[in-house]
Amino acid sequence: MSKDDPKAKAVAKPGVDADAIRELSALLNETGLTEIEIEHNGARIRVSRAAVNAAAVAASAPVAAAPVAAPTASGPVAGAVPSPMVGTVYLAAEPGKPAFIAVGKPVKEGETLFIVEAMKTMNPIIAPRSGTVTEICVSDKDPVEFGQTLCVIG
Repeated sequence: MSKDDPKAKAVAKPGVDADAIRELSALLNETGLTEIEIEHNGARIRVSRAAVNAAAVAASAPVAAAPVAAPTASGPVAGAVPSPMVGTVYLAAEPGKPAFIAVGKPVKEGETLFIVEAMKTMNPIIAPRSGTVTEICVSDKDPVEFGQTLCVIG
């Protein structure tokens, strides 16, 4: 059989595309995703990395923000509310609605401050304590990293 023979094509299996795996791995690192799977020309490639309780974090609702301040170059900021996950932050419940919080406004412990979308799940970020919002460190639809300060409550 020659390689142009239709029977030969049906028997041939796609090889491992190391370049595609490298590109997908880089994409995982860039986006913060834990798994990517693609299918192209009958070949399926799945790249994943181990994540500590990532499924539990994404599935739990509501997610409470840790009361521990996120470290900065000058040390932790008192009253900082860090993002508990990688995702996209939203300042309001939906487009066109007022923001959950504003600088100078009081918040109560347990009140929703933001929503962080991670893996198509909307996760409310809850005030760890009562106080007054002294700073909002993110804008609507900003990508956020784990531990990044979202706001400061004084």
